[in-house]
Amino acid sequence: MRRRLRAHWLGRRAYGPVHERMAALQSARQRGEATDSVLFVEHEPVVTLGRGASATNVLVPAAALAARGVDLVDTGRGGDVTLHAPGQLVCYPIVSLAPDRQDVRRYVGDLTETMRRLAARYGVQGGPVPELIGLWVDAADPTRWDGWQQAKRPAKLGAVGVRISRWVTMHGFAFNLSTDLGLYGLIVPCGISAHGVTSVEALSGRRVAVRDAVAPALEELCSVLDAECDELIDESDHEPRSPGSHGDHDRGSPARG
Repeated sequence: MRRRLRAHWLGRRAYGPVHERMAALQSARQRGEATDSVLFVEHEPVVTLGRGASATNVLVPAAALAARGVDLVDTGRGGDVTLHAPGQLVCYPIVSLAPDRQDVRRYVGDLTETMRRLAARYGVQGGPVPELIGLWVDAADPTRWDGWQQAKRPAKLGAVGVRISRWVTMHGFAFNLSTDLGLYGLIVPCGISAHGVTSVEALSGRRVAVRDAVAPALEELCSVLDAECDELIDESDHEPRSPGSHGDHDRGSPARG
């Protein structure tokens, strides 16, 4: 079954309004009143809490986050604590997996594979790690990925967290292009303290604008999902940035950040 996606590039936005739009699209898709779609966005700094989040994985009080211009938001996705910030490409597919892709693990793997292919476009090789959701690389040699056991310095390049209700998806993946990695010191990312977080810029020295990664990411997503894209709608200038802006599954999804 070949799907058709309508894609939207939202530019830089605060988390709350985008989450509301994503939830509304999911509900409309469940009712058959909307087509499959995908939102691409670069968020203002925000720490998001999944349904499995531990309070101890947020390392500073909410007031201290606010003082740094970082929001703190509870979400309905699977997983623990994660971070969105400028320099990170966030992809939110709102698609029906019925009737041929009704497999949560497969879908999480599809999002990871999309990020893997995107990273390869920038000369970075990576792959999945058993029991650790997301895209992983060897920071000691980002041009090679020979598997988890051979990695000398594993680091996480992209996170996945989803919510799937009535087999319609929301949330998605977050891929670090040139994110300020110092912000990850505010949390224990995805509850994983043993390994660090990295970015394309940190690994390769190449600074890629988030806007410039949208079309390649869409191409790879469509390829992985066996979908066609009707159009990519640029909404990046349609709404103002937030004040003070800076330069799951209902059945128990295993997906997490």
